[in-house]
Amino acid sequence: MKGLKWLIALASVAAAAEAGLAEYFFRRTMIRQNASTERTQKMAGTQWENYLPMIRERKEWMMCQEHEDVWITSQDGLRLHGTYFPGDGGTKIVICFHGYTGAGTKDCAGLSAYYLKHGWRMLLADARAHGESGGKYIGFGCLDRFDAQKWIEYVVERMGEDCEIFLHGISMGGATVLMTSGLNLPPQVRGIISDCAFTSAKEVFAHVLRDMYHIPAFPLLQIADVMNRKRAGYGLDECNAAREVQKAQVPILFIHGTEDTFVPYRMCRILCENCASEHTCLSVEGAGHAESYYKETARYEKALDTFTEDLLKGKKKP
Repeated sequence: MKGLKWLIALASVAAAAEAGLAEYFFRRTMIRQNASTERTQKMAGTQWENYLPMIRERKEWMMCQEHEDVWITSQDGLRLHGTYFPGDGGTKIVICFHGYTGAGTKDCAGLSAYYLKHGWRMLLADARAHGESGGKYIGFGCLDRFDAQKWIEYVVERMGEDCEIFLHGISMGGATVLMTSGLNLPPQVRGIISDCAFTSAKEVFAHVLRDMYHIPAFPLLQIADVMNRKRAGYGLDECNAAREVQKAQVPILFIHGTEDTFVPYRMCRILCENCASEHTCLSVEGAGHAESYYKETARYEKALDTFTEDLLKGKKKP
């Protein structure tokens, strides 16, 4: 009897410890003010110092171009911020979605030289709980897909029904645009570009816990999932990009670095295998997380040229 009491006591301690660890994980990962850009970059492992001069130069040039702050309201009442660049005033526009702990003008500055100099308008969206957008809890694509839908509606209303929209997302932004592909999108959305997307928050968290921290994902993620449903309003695997692309009707360009240790390259293969729409995959040998554009800029831009030009007005329809 005494032994049984000890076992029950130990089980209670273990359960309390697991719950405490899950609470710590939830707070530092899902809550805006606790999510650290420095910690995220360290986990991702990309040597950004190699590319900082190029990124700073492009951001400085980008912010000298005509632009304005724009705002929309999410379906759950958050005020969301974007930076709009009218470019040369043509009909084609790209809506860009940044990564975890990033911001629109930060993560997408490198791409600005390509898009703006090729006659595109740009809208750089700050995800909920990021940048100047409102929100306490990070959406990991699951909530952000509905925000993306709102941004699409904003663009169509602003530019008119003859506009041609592409979505371009990086990391969490890549997962966002893929999860958006499963929604009912208007005909103005011509194509989607996804760079180093994960399949779901749960699966990328499990990878990080196992491979980087050497912590078992079970039952920590199951407990964190319950917390997230109650507080943030969605489950960690409620929206899975691999499932959403099974409903996709818009062409997709998948891009991923083969040496990505943060969001493993195998996730890109899973996404491609599940994609129901016309799609292309650009694998960048030796590139780490979100590094593909900087490691092979010319090849990346050539892939964008081929993908977008084939889908623009008067050419191949989605």
